[in-house]
Amino acid sequence: MQYHTPGSFDDAVAISTQADGMVRYLAGGTDVLVQLRADIATPDTLIDIKHIDGVKDISREDGGWRIGVAVSGAEMTEHPDLGKEWPGVVEAMDLIGSSQVQGRATPVGNLCNASPAADSVPAMVAAGATVSITGPNGTRTAKVEEIPTGPGRTSLAKGEVITAIHLPERGANGGDAYLRFIPRTEMDIAVVGCGVNLRLNGDRISEARVSLGAVAPTVLLVQEAAEAIIGTTLDDAALGALAAAASAACNPIDDKRGTIKFRTHVAGVLAKRVARIAYDRARAAK
Repeated sequence: MQYHTPGSFDDAVAISTQADGMVRYLAGGTDVLVQLRADIATPDTLIDIKHIDGVKDISREDGGWRIGVAVSGAEMTEHPDLGKEWPGVVEAMDLIGSSQVQGRATPVGNLCNASPAADSVPAMVAAGATVSITGPNGTRTAKVEEIPTGPGRTSLAKGEVITAIHLPERGANGGDAYLRFIPRTEMDIAVVGCGVNLRLNGDRISEARVSLGAVAPTVLLVQEAAEAIIGTTLDDAALGALAAAASAACNPIDDKRGTIKFRTHVAGVLAKRVARIAYDRARAAK
């Protein structure tokens, strides 16, 4: 194995582009190092990007936020302002692993690991987050939901690396939230995850995004679920329509953590709970 510590993303891309065999980037390492030790994946080239300037920064950007590729979940939780504007995104990241894992795990790593059950991804999708990508052909921007293409697979081309996550401006009268269902009280993988982001005009929902995790090969952005609550005050009828739309969007599997029937039902239940939390947060932001 060859180990590299490039000083820039351009250098990292050049190393990755020229490398043969399996290439992995190292930012937090909570996925790649576990996979390496378990002989699940043994990279021929390991590119450590933690030493590049700016990768640990959380900064303001066009009214929103820029989160560097190596920012950890603990650093997001401890930031004085990020969680006030995007509590759902921060809460989702805070659910991943133990306190020790939180000190290393990154939302970019969680995204690029491409697990359908990733916790931070539905929350970022609901928030409308995007990522910056540097590759052999320059830089580009993509929506978070465009990155995973299946379990363990992404849309990133050879040599490409995500350099940062971008959260949009929170704006007035908005709120977001994320919840998951797990068999145990902590330290478990989501059976279903749900993120909701919405905005109010008065007491009525004027904008909404609803995202589901662990119920399909990739995270889902469920437009029908959003449409079910837009224009409503989130009354019982709206919540019922939301639950039905969320359950209808599911395409899960049976496994030891949950059946298709169970996951489909829980998706609707979680969607109602998460929407109510996001709605209450939006009302409190007035």
